[in-house]
Amino acid sequence: MASLTGTFETSNASKYLQQLCKHFAHKVEVHYDNERGFAALGFGPTDFEADSARIRIKVKLNDGSDALSAKQMIDAHLERFAFRDDFEGMVWSEN
Repeated sequence: MASLTGTFETSNASKYLQQLCKHFAHKVEVHYDNERGFAALGFGPTDFEADSARIRIKVKLNDGSDALSAKQMIDAHLERFAFRDDFEGMVWSEN
């Protein structure tokens, strides 16, 4: 199973984690608190972590899921919430 890890440096990481999880909870199973979250997104189970300096999102891609589409979807959603931080996209790595 392929996986992706995206990181965005921000002092608002906890806020963005909560906003993303609340948003995704309208359509999928989600669990979260101020520092960690989980969402059963269509392309694969996704874990969220926040600390005082960054938000990190880890995606375990389902077989047949497209890594580029997953990255673009998460970036597009985070862009809605992180516009004050001049968000232009997460730094992604594929594992």
